[in-house]
Amino acid sequence: MRHIDYSPLYRSTVGFDRLFNMLDGVGQPDQSQSYPPYNIERTGENAYRITMAVAGFDESELSIEAREHALTVKGEKSAEIDKDVDYLYRGIAKRAFERRFQLADYVEVRGASLKNGLLHIDLVREIPETMKPRRIDIVASKSDAPKAIEGQLN
Repeated sequence: MRHIDYSPLYRSTVGFDRLFNMLDGVGQPDQSQSYPPYNIERTGENAYRITMAVAGFDESELSIEAREHALTVKGEKSAEIDKDVDYLYRGIAKRAFERRFQLADYVEVRGASLKNGLLHIDLVREIPETMKPRRIDIVASKSDAPKAIEGQLN
């Protein structure tokens, strides 16, 4: 496997540590878990939604935490003892999970809802006014002398 050395870039840049760490992680074999499955949707120009399939989990068994540039969703089933049940086949997962998402700058969590076994997390990107592009008007300068076109007479 090929490894890229980013140390020359570390010496000449400031504040890009998170970007280089993400690039380092891209080359690593995928060690992330596949449970629970999720979708990331774009619902507007600056609005997004993460939908996770968390069938069997209650609101009290799920926790969502947003911390600088990271969103963490955890699920932990309460300890239910099924002494009276004799399972012939057990295919419904009761395992705990933790799923992390990297958030871009200025992305905030607006809310979350749980409906029909799907956890919906709404995100919005709000760019501060100082960071938004501005249109600069061009003012034509008025000169005192009238404009004349020079030409030759034949």
